[in-house]
Amino acid sequence: MAAYGDDSGFAAWLASQGLTLPVGAPLPAVLRQIGSNYIDAAYEWRLSCSSRAGGFAQELSWPRSGHHVNGQAVPDDLIPLAWVNASYRAAYLTAVTPGWATTGEDATRQTRRERVEGAVEVEYFAASEAAGSDVAPGMPSDSIINGMVAMWLCSNKRTANSLFRII
Repeated sequence: MAAYGDDSGFAAWLASQGLTLPVGAPLPAVLRQIGSNYIDAAYEWRLSCSSRAGGFAQELSWPRSGHHVNGQAVPDDLIPLAWVNASYRAAYLTAVTPGWATTGEDATRQTRRERVEGAVEVEYFAASEAAGSDVAPGMPSDSIINGMVAMWLCSNKRTANSLFRII
């Protein structure tokens, strides 16, 4: 199985952040695999303006073909460092909170309002009504990871180019 980065890069990232893995955490390679799977599952849906450079058989979302950031073409062999670092953060979150990246939520039942013991209310809303996250519905979200990958995501706004094509 493929994973972003490598164990020495993960160790260097942890050190640069002032973080250490807890005693008894899974091996770094296992954590990197979980972190990479999480990042791709949570954010690839927002990369629909490009395609996997290696086609459907490619294990990871990156590298991509036809991707643009701020109007500039991204090389077809590039794996963004931000994407790698985001996978490291997801790996770290999994180490300190086992199951963080693999425990999904019921996307059809988001809290909106529910009366609890008479005085407290919790309300439910549809996942499509949730704001402020680029993560796929039902996936756990981390604001730091969102910030790391945000510039690499395709716009979800309609443009004239997405409405009209000149042939």
